[in-house]
Amino acid sequence: MSEYIEIETEFGDDGRSLFVTTNLSLTDGSVETYESLAEMEEGSPLAQALSMIEGIARLTINGRSLTLIREPDTPWHHLVADLSAVLKDFFL
Repeated sequence: MSEYIEIETEFGDDGRSLFVTTNLSLTDGSVETYESLAEMEEGSPLAQALSMIEGIARLTINGRSLTLIREPDTPWHHLVADLSAVLKDFFL
């Protein structure tokens, strides 16, 4: 595993999307799309780890990036902090 992970975030114009880019590959090369928490719980190891974060409605993992759609009324600061923590724990 890498000694560090860089995480860059950008919010979508719709108010519910978050685009995340890292310096590490998040998938084995194929795009992973999860339309629900239940799908995430049955998905790849990373998707399963991310399923523990409250407030994610949909998730797409592609290469070094992921896109998530949050549930309405989920605070961004909690979601981003939890996402960063899970990614760091998963890769380090």
